[in-house]
Amino acid sequence: MAMVLQANDAREWCYRGEGAVNLVLAYSGEHPDFIHIPVTREFLETVDNNVLCQRPSWRVDAAMVNPLCDSVLLISDHSLFPRGALKKDFCISVEIKPKCGFLPLSEFIASENSIKRSVTRFKMHQALKLHQGKISEISAYDPLDLFSGSNDRVHKAIKGLFKTPQNNFRVFLNGSLILGGLGGNADATSCEVGETFENALQCVIQAVDGQRTQCFLDLISKTICSSGLLNKVLEVQKLDNADIEGAIHAYYNVISQPCVVCNKQSAEDQLSERYSSLHSILNDESMKIVRNYLIAATAKDLSMMISFRPREDGSVESPYSMVSLESTNQSFDYKAYFIDLDLKPLERMEYYYKLDQQIVGCYVQMVKSTPH
Repeated sequence: MAMVLQANDAREWCYRGEGAVNLVLAYSGEHPDFIHIPVTREFLETVDNNVLCQRPSWRVDAAMVNPLCDSVLLISDHSLFPRGALKKDFCISVEIKPKCGFLPLSEFIASENSIKRSVTRFKMHQALKLHQGKISEISAYDPLDLFSGSNDRVHKAIKGLFKTPQNNFRVFLNGSLILGGLGGNADATSCEVGETFENALQCVIQAVDGQRTQCFLDLISKTICSSGLLNKVLEVQKLDNADIEGAIHAYYNVISQPCVVCNKQSAEDQLSERYSSLHSILNDESMKIVRNYLIAATAKDLSMMISFRPREDGSVESPYSMVSLESTNQSFDYKAYFIDLDLKPLERMEYYYKLDQQIVGCYVQMVKSTPH
């Protein structure tokens, strides 16, 4: 008979983070591996109560644990290596949310939104978040640097993420968060936080005081460049070749509803004829445009987990890839995974269109009001 988790089992589960749909907990008990785990309502209510004080307030306001679920899913913790013969291994992991790594060139972008072709979505969204009070300062990170393939630009991107992690950069030591926000934002890395982080690295990075953080950032940059991890991500992101300004028209074709966007546009609009052409394509083509947009949207919002552990001299052959850090004369095993790969839902298309217009409108207004 399958084990069903009860209220008293909740103490073995601790808060790790959450997204818009799922709450993520870490299992600290000793039960053998299991995947589909039946749970009781009392277990879920107790978990909800246990982690409430650790959740960001805006997450709590947005959603609560659904007590009507009858099961939870146990998946691998990619911030750790599987337990092996070496019990004293230290493992340090970085979670990066790269965001969109290219500038759109779609013919369906309206002239008043043409700034999208020269300013990244990430940078424009930062302006909106600052205006809304969701962040206290603009991020120093530029996704185009991370996806560039250039050693110098990738390193610049990693330094920017470290300086202003927000919800795009987190570091774990042996599974415990040591930098970044727990389920929310960490706006900027203060001197105090930076010093604590530098000290935490001494069990992994063999460098003198004041140099460990720089060495660790070098390690991340080198791994990203040498592995080509982001090449496939960029390829999938570029499936969106219509932009939301084109895909929204295909969406209304798919759901067989009058196009709300076209109804708001004048016949004299320069793009009205081009938009009209989208409404005359076959349904299969509309489905392809929308499907590619949603797949690309998932790739633009995923996270990348890279875990490192020092490889000892003379150690046995490892199943993992290896990267060397010349500045400390160390070699590391590393493994990389992509997470948050749930496909974006079709019914969010209208929301994506409205958010896009809001982001661009806010940025354009900010530029107009900034003294030159």
